[in-house]
Amino acid sequence: MNEEIKKIQKFTDLIVWQEGHKLVLMIYKETKRFPREEKYGLVDQMRRAVVSITSNIAEGFSKRSAKEKYHFYNTAKASITELQNQLLIAKDVGYLSKESFKRIAEQSVTVDKTLNGLLRATRLRNFKS
Repeated sequence: MNEEIKKIQKFTDLIVWQEGHKLVLMIYKETKRFPREEKYGLVDQMRRAVVSITSNIAEGFSKRSAKEKYHFYNTAKASITELQNQLLIAKDVGYLSKESFKRIAEQSVTVDKTLNGLLRATRLRNFKS
């Protein structure tokens, strides 16, 4: 049976963006429960970091050169690491339950691993051109 390979035409077709978007929704849902005094602290930082992940993936997708794409995808990777640090802080100060932390941390690892694959593929394309 022949399976049609889906052509990626827009950034929302990228699995890494889709997984990142799930992470965005998780962070927004969980940070609603954080203490009010964290609205302009940890909540703001976590939301900015997670939005930066999918935003940089989207922006990188729109770039023509592999070098430019790589730059934005690499920035998204840095934002994942930043978010993972903030997740640890939120757990350790008692804002996230162990269960919520585990679920979100696992999703962040999924995004990280998928993005690593995209970075590798983009780097290989850069060497070919």
